[in-house]
Amino acid sequence: MKPLESIESVIEKTIFWSRWLQAPMYVGLIVALGVYVYQFMLELIHLVSGAGTWSENAVMLSVLALIDVVMIANLLIMVIVGGYETFVSRLNLEKHPDQPEWLSHVNASVLKVKLSTAIVTISSIHLLRTFINAEQMTPKTITTQVVIHMVFIVSAIAMAYTDKVMNQALHVSKGNH
Repeated sequence: MKPLESIESVIEKTIFWSRWLQAPMYVGLIVALGVYVYQFMLELIHLVSGAGTWSENAVMLSVLALIDVVMIANLLIMVIVGGYETFVSRLNLEKHPDQPEWLSHVNASVLKVKLSTAIVTISSIHLLRTFINAEQMTPKTITTQVVIHMVFIVSAIAMAYTDKVMNQALHVSKGNH
């Protein structure tokens, strides 16, 4: 092997190995997920303790807070499992009975669309909470939240459309070869 080929080989192996530098980040997200489990339990205790004395709106706000925590936890799971599988290493779950259905066809593009959809859903929950508490909010705050939500929706649609166009182009180019 020539010296330049040897150097190139080492560089290529180093670049490929560098994907493992993301693994501690995914472990950190697992720790963050644990924090959300703790947050969920605190909110659940809060809901149960006030159930007999709270108004319907207060119960609804508390339930929305629980849903919000669950949606963020789902987002974390998508990033942890999908990101690790896509960018670091295969999870080898093909025969596992609990393998998520979406994991079998996940790639960076699918993950992006799923994440943007999850963000829109989380934003929707926040916006619903704002509308329930509208009398306590300023019109500027409500308008700002609606505009931010609309930006999330437009971004998600743009990502999904871009993904669709790219997939169509990929299928066409594969058909020509």
